[in-house]
Amino acid sequence: MTLSVQNQVSSEEWQTRIDLAACYRIVAHYGWDDLVFTHISARVPGPEHHFLINPYGLMFDEITASNLVKVDLQGKIVMDTEFNINPAGFTIHSAVHEAREDAKCVMHLHTTQGVAVSVLRNGLEAYSQQSLFALASMAYHDYEGVALNPDEKTRLVADLADKSFMILRNHGLLTCGESIADTFLFMFLLQRSCEIQLQAQATGQPLIRIADPILQGIQAQAKQVTRSAGGALAWPGILRKLDRINPGYDQ
Repeated sequence: MTLSVQNQVSSEEWQTRIDLAACYRIVAHYGWDDLVFTHISARVPGPEHHFLINPYGLMFDEITASNLVKVDLQGKIVMDTEFNINPAGFTIHSAVHEAREDAKCVMHLHTTQGVAVSVLRNGLEAYSQQSLFALASMAYHDYEGVALNPDEKTRLVADLADKSFMILRNHGLLTCGESIADTFLFMFLLQRSCEIQLQAQATGQPLIRIADPILQGIQAQAKQVTRSAGGALAWPGILRKLDRINPGYDQ
């Protein structure tokens, strides 16, 4: 008899799988997915530097704890599965996981609003309170085509440096954090900032930018601000919501 995935992994990995599957489901709920073409990855607890990523071909609302694919930093699948992974997704996520010990989770999305802001010359502007959290730890990376070139990894991680938020020009959004909950909240703030900015700009009215001293005050405390963003506070409520509207992520 074939062992279930839960019986093949540690309790810590199983909990990571549950949280990551839930993250995929809540992204789908908000309409931030792009069919099967973006990714959220999470490092497996332990010394092996393995991480979990979505099986290529499944929609985000189909992701479960069991069907997540475990790979190493070279993209080799290290646990039996019927699925494969997207090589472009692997390039971006493995680069961040390899370079940043604190990047336990990496989320990359192609939301309409995120891509729209990514093509603006000035990128994200300090137009909302939400934007201040993102701008406190913001990086940019220029577009180099579909992310299949391993050489791009060096440039991407150099641009990201120690930041938690990144706008990939002409491409989309990326956040990373020390937990899945934090990484999701960072993306929530970044996505909401983009939505607010585009709606404000669409009015054609003069816009009020938040004063530089306020922005600089937050930027000076970037690590404290982003680490106290409150992901762990919101996450249990997100799981309860999924249990009501889209159960099964924990299977």
